[in-house]
Formats: sequence, structure tokens, C-alpha cells
Amino acid sequence: MKHSENEMQSLKEEISQMWKLVISQLEKAKQSYLNNDIEVAREIISREKRVDAYELKIDSDCENFIALFSPVAVDLRLALSIIKFSITLERIADFTKGIACHVIEDDCEKLGASLIEELQIEKMFDTVISMLSDGFVAFESENTKISGKILAKDAEVDDIYRKSIKILSAYLQENSAHIPCGLRTLLFIRKLERIGDHCSNLVEEIVFYVDAKVLKHSGKKK
Repeated sequence: MKHSENEMQSLKEEISQMWKLVISQLEKAKQSYLNNDIEVAREIISREKRVDAYELKIDSDCENFIALFSPVAVDLRLALSIIKFSITLERIADFTKGIACHVIEDDCEKLGASLIEELQIEKMFDTVISMLSDGFVAFESENTKISGKILAKDAEVDDIYRKSIKILSAYLQENSAHIPCGLRTLLFIRKLERIGDHCSNLVEEIVFYVDAKVLKHSGKKK
């Protein structure tokens, strides 16, 4: 039993390290985009391999844990949740890499600072970073009381995304020469919206692990 507990603790430590790395990647993505920092963008792309390595190792370790110890109840829920955590975190990291690529490859004329401010891109970054960070705290503390607060932030991200479509549409009607740049910006904002969705998925999985409740498809989300 002691060996089983040690293995479970090791799995929790691995996913915690991966989670912290992905938070760092997302914070760097914000820095890279807002400052047009290509070096930071390249750093994000380089560190993506570490995220991928974590996912492969965690999946393998969880499978071995289940095969060797046949866990039940909360231990089984944790092992299954950690597998899903690693998959979801890897997807979030993929989007941060996409943001980094946007910074490096964006050869269009920059949209005006006033338009960027109107699109609330910095607020989107701050919101998804807080969702991911709060989710990590909820997992570490096994406290699901803040799950509703985190899920509500996803609605804020969705609202900003919907408004950005209207704002960009109106802008591009008046500035047709910027259509390629505008479309790329919309795709970029869509990445942030998807990160918000994945952060919500992490929270739902935490609730499943801690409270044995299934929120997915329950109508609690949008």
C-alpha cells in the first residue's frame, strides 16, 4: 500500500510540474504578443518539446499505475483525471505555440494600438492565465469551491471573443487593405478563446476527481 501511495504522489508531482510549465508558457505568450518579442516567442516554441515529453511520460506512468495497483474510488479517479489533465495541458501549450508563431510570422502591418485595446486582447490573456492558475490551485488544494468562479471567467472570454468578431468586421469594412491581417488576428483571438474552453475542461475534471461529480454536458457551462 505504501508503494502505491508513493507512486500516486509521484504522479501528482509530475502533473503539477507540467501544469506550472504550461502556465509559464501562457504568460510568456502574453509577453511575446504585447511586446512583439520574437525572442520570447522562439523560447515558447523551443519549450513546447518539454510539454510534449511530460504528456507522454505521464500517460505511460498512469497506465502503469492502473495496471500494477488496480486502484479504485478516488485513486482511480485521480489516475484517470491526471491522464486527461496532461492531454488538456498539452493542447493549451499547442495554442500558446500557435500564438508564438503568430508573433514570429506576422508580416502584416500592425493593427493600431487603439484597435488592439478595443479588442481587449490583454484582458483575454489575463483572464485565461488566471483560469489556468486558479485551476492549478484548486487541484493542489483539492478545493472545488472556486470551480464556479473559474467557469464564469470562461463566459467572460467567450463574450470578448464574440465582440471581437463584430469589432474586426466593422474595422475591416473601413480598412479593406488590412483584411489579411484582420483575419489572422481573429484566428489568434480564437486561440485564446479555445484556451479558455480547455481551462474549463480542467476544472470539470478536478470536480470529477475530488467530488465524484460529472459537470461535462451538464449545462453548467455555456
